Amino acid sequence: MAVTRLKRKDRKNKTTSRLEVKTLKLATNIELGSRSQQPKKDQLAKNNLLLDQLSAALRA
Repeated sequence: MAVTRLKRKDRKNKTTSRLEVKTLKLATNIELGSRSQQPKKDQLAKNNLLLDQLSAALRA
């Protein structure tokens, strides 16, 4: 099967989307500081606490 060349528009879209993904990954890093600390009432914090309790119960 032959390899087809992308048209200029498709090459641009491919590059742009790759750069957008890279930018989003860099932008979502949690930085140290008071504003980025996870709240105690957050559902993710509750889930982590429950998982810690269950894993401790299984170890005991």
